[in-house]
Amino acid sequence: MTAESVTPEPMWLVAANVVRWRRYGDAGQELRPGTKSYRGGAKVYVVDTYPGMGHEQVTTVGRARTGRWLTVDTGSRHLHTFRAQLAYAPAVLRRAEAVGVRPQTREEAEALAGLLERLAAGYRESHHGAPHPTPCRCHTCLVTPA
Repeated sequence: MTAESVTPEPMWLVAANVVRWRRYGDAGQELRPGTKSYRGGAKVYVVDTYPGMGHEQVTTVGRARTGRWLTVDTGSRHLHTFRAQLAYAPAVLRRAEAVGVRPQTREEAEALAGLLERLAAGYRESHHGAPHPTPCRCHTCLVTPA
């Protein structure tokens, strides 16, 4: 059995979904689906964060719009529903290992997920600093009851 055929051990990571619509452009008056790299609703795994920058950017692993696995830095404001999840996919585990992710416990992943969820919601609200377009389909407007 070769080293390449050995399946890596599952690890606890923070999973999230890409927002379906995001505000874009001057004062956030334009709406775009998903992000440049990911389709709206795509599941991604957070494999690294930048605490010195207030977690505004996170390194994610997920399936790109092309269907291939991708590791890319993404604004945390473009992600939602952060949660702790055991990652089993060999492609995700290999990319996490390449980035240097240290194994964490479920509790650590849950704490990070809660922090990222709170911060991302705040970043979505404060990023454009202008009223939402009418009608607005951004993530905040879609999940907030009228």
